[in-house]
Amino acid sequence: MTTITTSVAPFTRRRLGAAIAALTIGSLTLGGVATAQAASEMPPIPEVDGPVAEGDGNDYTLKFSIGTTQSGAQYRGLEYFEDIVEARSDGHIQVELFHSAQLGDDLQAVSALQSGTLEMTAPSTSPLVNMFPEFAVFDLPFLFPTPEVADEVLDGEIGDRMLETASTNGLKALGWAENGYRQLTNSQNAVASPEDLDGLKVRTMQNPIHLDIWKTLGANPTPMSFAELFTALEQGVVDGQENPWITIQSSKFNEVQDYATESNHVYTPFITLVSERFWSRLPEGYQDLLSDAAKQMGDYQREVSRTLNDQIKQELMDEGMNITELTPEQVATFQQTLSPVYDEWREKIGGELIDDIRAVSQ
Repeated sequence: MTTITTSVAPFTRRRLGAAIAALTIGSLTLGGVATAQAASEMPPIPEVDGPVAEGDGNDYTLKFSIGTTQSGAQYRGLEYFEDIVEARSDGHIQVELFHSAQLGDDLQAVSALQSGTLEMTAPSTSPLVNMFPEFAVFDLPFLFPTPEVADEVLDGEIGDRMLETASTNGLKALGWAENGYRQLTNSQNAVASPEDLDGLKVRTMQNPIHLDIWKTLGANPTPMSFAELFTALEQGVVDGQENPWITIQSSKFNEVQDYATESNHVYTPFITLVSERFWSRLPEGYQDLLSDAAKQMGDYQREVSRTLNDQIKQELMDEGMNITELTPEQVATFQQTLSPVYDEWREKIGGELIDDIRAVSQ
């Protein structure tokens, strides 16, 4: 049995492009002079270490599509996945990566998996709620108090059950990664209590639980396309929005939002999915390889996500954004105010699932 240990996969044209892009992001050209600018640093891609998987002599091409950008933690995780799969299949599986919804948004990519025209994707759980109603549990407010609790839930028996649920409808679910905690920003005032949200127009996704959250807190939730959001914030059509720190920075919302609250009000994972049609064609050795690579990708991507999260929050503060960090007592006030949301959704999602997750955080 051959074991692969390598720190870097062959330096492909894609990697050269990514390296140039990283250098470009790290500097600004002003009047012909390159000016240094703070750039977030990602943990290095780990070495590939493991045996070459037993195949069937055939070659396979695996297209992996995501909706997030090339500069984010999710794409960085995909690069590690590519390294693992190509090295440990001895080149018999070639991985092609597509970012920024080049092949369609999350729902379109999932549909392509079902039809067999795309091999892999890793959507957020929120768009999948209509297909898997229990996934709405990830939209409940303040259910995951820390990233460690989220890891314990997703990497344990509860997460395994949910992967089994998602391994239907032409899909095979392999593992979890991190989209992260959502944070609130606005242009009006610092928010440290539900009273501070009274009448605030907050853009949300078209998601019924998210709408319930902000209505219950006294805000005026306004569903809107993400593509329209910056202009709406700039023109005052809405006062605020909520997204992870990395999205807030990459979308330059801090240019039109003076205030932010590290609310951590909703934790959302990514789920790694494979087309059942593609999966069933693979020999068992390659199926095991994809499962192993998905798990390693998820672990590394979480590390990248959390590293970037801390860096970007500090960068936003350094750039002048007023960030309110909630105390445990303030979080408890929000939780108490939002208890009706749990009452409304408990039966629809499944009370046992909610109780099982809460038991982990006790």
